[in-house]
Amino acid sequence: MKTIGIFILWCLLFVLCWPLALLALLLSPIVWLISIPFRLLGICIEATFSLIKAILFFPSRLLGGPTGR
Repeated sequence: MKTIGIFILWCLLFVLCWPLALLALLLSPIVWLISIPFRLLGICIEATFSLIKAILFFPSRLLGGPTGR
């Protein structure tokens, strides 16, 4: 559903201003390639916080505390 919405918005942009629509079509792969390192950084930071949370709550899990589910 999201893809259809993006396509309809692109078609609307193409009708209103076709040079801008073509520029967006050509630049989208470049923007996607530039965003890959930031996505990897976000995944690493999220994994680090999950590890810290698991280490901090480990004694509680050993003593039979709530599991958080």
